[in-house]
Amino acid sequence: MSQVFSDGAVARAIDTEEINSNPTSRRHGADVLPHIHKVASPPRQTLFQDFKHNFNETFFSDDPFAKFKDQKGSRKFVLGLQSVFPIFDWARGYNLKSFKGDLIAGLTIASLCIPQDIAYAKLAHLEPEYGLYTSFVAPLVYAFMGSSRDIAIGPVAVVSLLLGTLLSDEIKDTKSPEYLRLAFTATFFAGVTQMALGLLRLGFLIDFLSHAAIVGFMGGAAITIALQQLKGLLGIKNFTTKTDIISVMRSVFSVAHHGWNWETILIGLSFLAFLLTTKYIAKKKKNLFWVAAISPMICVIVSTFCVYITRADKKGVAIVRHIKKGVNPASASEIYFSGNYFTAGIRIGLISGMVALTEAVAIARTFAAMKDYSIDGNREMVALGTMNVIGSMTSCYVATGSFSRSAVNYMAGCKTAVSNIVMSFVLLLTLLVITPLFKYTPNAVLASIIIAAVLNLIDIKAAILLWKIDKFDFLACMGAFFGVIFKSVEIGLLIAVAISFTKILLQVTRPKTAVLGKLPGTTVYRNVLQYPKAAQIPGMLIVRVDSAIYFSNSNYIKDRILKWLNDEEILRTSSEYPSIQYLIVEMSPVTDIDTSGIHAFEDLLKSLKKKDVQLLVANPGPIVIEKFHASKLTGLIGEDKIFLTVGDAVSTFVPKATN
Repeated sequence: MSQVFSDGAVARAIDTEEINSNPTSRRHGADVLPHIHKVASPPRQTLFQDFKHNFNETFFSDDPFAKFKDQKGSRKFVLGLQSVFPIFDWARGYNLKSFKGDLIAGLTIASLCIPQDIAYAKLAHLEPEYGLYTSFVAPLVYAFMGSSRDIAIGPVAVVSLLLGTLLSDEIKDTKSPEYLRLAFTATFFAGVTQMALGLLRLGFLIDFLSHAAIVGFMGGAAITIALQQLKGLLGIKNFTTKTDIISVMRSVFSVAHHGWNWETILIGLSFLAFLLTTKYIAKKKKNLFWVAAISPMICVIVSTFCVYITRADKKGVAIVRHIKKGVNPASASEIYFSGNYFTAGIRIGLISGMVALTEAVAIARTFAAMKDYSIDGNREMVALGTMNVIGSMTSCYVATGSFSRSAVNYMAGCKTAVSNIVMSFVLLLTLLVITPLFKYTPNAVLASIIIAAVLNLIDIKAAILLWKIDKFDFLACMGAFFGVIFKSVEIGLLIAVAISFTKILLQVTRPKTAVLGKLPGTTVYRNVLQYPKAAQIPGMLIVRVDSAIYFSNSNYIKDRILKWLNDEEILRTSSEYPSIQYLIVEMSPVTDIDTSGIHAFEDLLKSLKKKDVQLLVANPGPIVIEKFHASKLTGLIGEDKIFLTVGDAVSTFVPKATN
């Protein structure tokens, strides 16, 4: 509540002589004000016109069909083809200079993704080749259909962990054919979900997962992933299948005396230190980004060679052993379209698809903003969905955009999505020729690669900024974070979504209201809490409602306005200040009102009548004034008491209020 009075006297009241002496503030007396504009109603629209307008604003706000207007049939076909396959648009201006940048970038991210793919497949409890399969097919499809120039496509740590956790909850035997079939089924329905969101223009749904919740979820998932790698890093054979931190720590320390392998620890920590050192160098000197990019491949090559010549695998060092050679086998017949695992595949696909989509769109928008070009979110969803649907039929699991690889792609000088095509062909070469060479790669090195990669997902600076800006956002962040590390990835995700929705509900059901005062020497009215020098008007109370008025908040807004009125009346009575005769409701921020809101205003009028206070309304928007007229609320309030500005309302009634 505003503090209007001090020591029993009026502290910030406007002298009514200031208002009366201002020629732009008088309506009564010898001098007459210039014409005061009344609030106009918008042109009446039919029900169909109103529905069409709202539908277009909701689903087609970017007007995607504008470029097709007044075009010939052949041109429309070309434009349609370019809309589905953007490569046919930007490829016309492609040149050798662009290819040089894309070639270098593609080779760089390929050297990074090969060891990461092998490691991430293990997070999903799949054989290593499935990670390589995914980085071969998915980027190739995306390059033709995606609109981002910088995003690098492939398996990522968080989605791999989420998928592995959800799949293993359904099928404990991760080596069984059913587990692999369920992985393909989940990938298929993840793609269907993403395509559906894009085609139905429902991409705005992913915005319900707030930035704060994503920061917490990603940070918790990063720690969970890193803890899971202790099995490979320490050489533990019997390790818990649970992902919460307590179970993992218990599993680690319960075998500390006899289950750890010192050779494995030496290999893992040595290469982890090397990876972190290269990341530090790349962070300090941006032009040396390639050092961190190729370091995982260097680790794999050196460690594989060392294990081979020392035969450390005979001393308990776990190795990859076998990666199947050859291109992706077809897997369309493996997808469950009926049976016991059909519904599980849909559920897992829906969850993993949404998480993958959120990550990819966020990455694409980030780099698009850095290079100042636009991203079509719905087109991205269709591209990602198509990519995963095709991937599910070619032995791939859920793919999305990788932030670490996209950052390397960007810094390596990529110009277009051709860098993804280059990476894809390098993966093809790897599958056809190189995979047998990974036989002696130690699991400890793969664990080190994953740990080094996921550390970037822990954004401490973002969490600190959330604390400074919005405590509720920080709560959402921490809720998701602790949900992931102390329970499971899916519980953390559920908490993240729940807190995001809770914030929306609180903002909708408990909107802000503010008492306004006049800034000295101006005709501007502002929140008296924000501007302590803003003075209130004798005999008047001005309240601003900062939200649309719906069934969920209408009673709260009415009660809040009446509370402001009662509190201010007590203060003014105790100071012998003129009692409140007029309540002005400033409605500029009110974008809409429903029938419950109309009824709340009717109830407010009844309450004010008992208090002998008149209601004035300032600046209702077009939708609001239209509904006021339709409900005949304007008749109850009075046409002469609805004003375009607060200043008009004050200048009209302030002399009466001070009589």
